Amino acid sequence: MEFEYTARTSTGERVTGLIQAENENAALRVLESRALFPVDVRDAEKARGGITVGRQRISSRDLGVFYGQLADLLRSGVPLLRALVSLERAALSKRQRQLVRDLHDAVERGSSLTDAMRAHDTVFPALHVAMVQAGERASFLEEVLQNLSSFVERIDDLRGRVRGALIYPALLSLLGSVIMIAALVFFVPRFEPLLQRVDKPLPTVLIFAASEVVREHWFLLLGGVAIAIGLAATTLRAERARTFLEAVRLRIPVVGSAVRMVAIARFCRILGTLLANGVPMLQALAISKDATGSRLLASRIAEATENVRAGDSLAKPLGEGGFLPPQILAMISVAEESNQLERVLVHIADTVERRTQRQVDEAVRLIEPVVLCLVAAAIGFLALGLLLPIFTLAGSLGAR
Repeated sequence: MEFEYTARTSTGERVTGLIQAENENAALRVLESRALFPVDVRDAEKARGGITVGRQRISSRDLGVFYGQLADLLRSGVPLLRALVSLERAALSKRQRQLVRDLHDAVERGSSLTDAMRAHDTVFPALHVAMVQAGERASFLEEVLQNLSSFVERIDDLRGRVRGALIYPALLSLLGSVIMIAALVFFVPRFEPLLQRVDKPLPTVLIFAASEVVREHWFLLLGGVAIAIGLAATTLRAERARTFLEAVRLRIPVVGSAVRMVAIARFCRILGTLLANGVPMLQALAISKDATGSRLLASRIAEATENVRAGDSLAKPLGEGGFLPPQILAMISVAEESNQLERVLVHIADTVERRTQRQVDEAVRLIEPVVLCLVAAAIGFLALGLLLPIFTLAGSLGAR
């Protein structure tokens, strides 16, 4: 048989290819003999056979509901194909219905649920597929799906809280920008004829110049903004620039701590959930490394993976660089010694998420007055620039 594989070398480089083997276990042994760490191995014939690969995206909330409903049906003794038919009929949107139909058709042709999900890589992340694969191999698929449902809902809830907390500062910034632009376009020009022969202080000169740029050279302004965004996007594609930007963001008071804790909570929950559902340690570390959203933490996880591969502990390399707090490292170290790592990691994730919520609230409470002060300072500068020469003119007329 021919198998497609995705693996990592001893240096962490990602490689893909095809190998010939009698079965999947034999393919895994071949990869290990080549000093390759297998991340994904699939039957090449099934991977190429007639599965509709949808490019649509499903919201994480709908995905969590799908996992939960499928887990409930399987736990009740409903066969997988019949459960997928039921979920297809109950789907609320056309995209969801097509997705479930594709999964059903693939399973009906003999593919595993893992292979069917893997064909929809824009919908099902790699860590979800790995957990389902472990559940199918160990015959506890319904438990894995239930854990996935809870996991997705927790991540979506945390993301929703962060986004919701930033709505007010974003609206405040937008409103302040609109007021400033409207003042520069419609209000400031009315003062220019009145103050034409008056000695204008620096704030007034700056405001008149800004008004002229916005009114007469707006296309150059937009072009400059577009070029700046393009340069920033090009620069941020470089790994070094992204790592540097993350390091700077982590040094921001309150906000940096919240960003750090979100990455740690995501890593602990993903790794703990994968281990609890039978995914091997090395594969679980590779998946969790790519899903943390933090390059600094990912580099620590990569070093930890090499330590674990060599038979050493996980906690020591994670502590290098100071990304993880000492108390979390101590809990991971004790959990390794007591062979309860998966349970302790999930507990750490629960604790960190509660603390992160408080830190997010503190960060938002800090952002709101900062944005308000910036908007007030901009409007105050505008008022000062317009009123200062008027007061000067009024004083000179009074002296006469």
